[in-house]
Amino acid sequence: MEAHHRSIMRIVEDQCRAWQLGKREPQRADRPQVITVSREPGSGGRLVAAGIAEALGYDMFHQEVLHEMAKSADVNHCIMETLDEKGLSVLDEWIASLVDSRHLWPDRYLQHLMRVVGAIGKHGRAVLVGRGANFILPPEVRFRVRIISPREDRVRNVSREFGVSEEFARRRVIKTESDRKAFIRKYFHADISDPANYDLLINTAAVSVEAAVSAVISAIAAANDVGRSAAA
Repeated sequence: MEAHHRSIMRIVEDQCRAWQLGKREPQRADRPQVITVSREPGSGGRLVAAGIAEALGYDMFHQEVLHEMAKSADVNHCIMETLDEKGLSVLDEWIASLVDSRHLWPDRYLQHLMRVVGAIGKHGRAVLVGRGANFILPPEVRFRVRIISPREDRVRNVSREFGVSEEFARRRVIKTESDRKAFIRKYFHADISDPANYDLLINTAAVSVEAAVSAVISAIAAANDVGRSAAA
């Protein structure tokens, strides 16, 4: 566990250095710059997210990384230092708007999580997996994806991937589903399974991971075209 923690901290430190070096580089004009991926356990959402990041050349932040980043005050400070004064001001406005619109009473963990995810949103060019990132970032910078699949398909996927019985896999899938629903309900007063919380839903029982990645890339391109037309 300690080695895992250290490896995540190394990822964060490397990312902070990269952001510091690129802080003064202009952002690309097209939007969105961040893709959030919510997924049902066993649906292949993690693979889809990795495929999106690779196709776009974006940084990828897994749920575990976001969680560790939000837990550490030192990491929070490191990340905030990668933003200039204007970026920090915009970030504070985003968070204040989120707290007000969703009537949140954020504890220390949620405060850190919102600032971490918000900072990633300011830097852009990222794929964020889980941790309610789709509820934190404002519409102008994010595209929200939800990966789903029938439960029995997901149970078989988990059984095959981890080499466990289907009964064990079923218990694991149900518990993970419950934990994720409870997290979103507790921190964002929202239903993780409500389709209105996403811009694109993909059922991996109907399409392959590769097709899902292509669908997301096409949808993002279409969203960018709509955004440019609206701004013209």
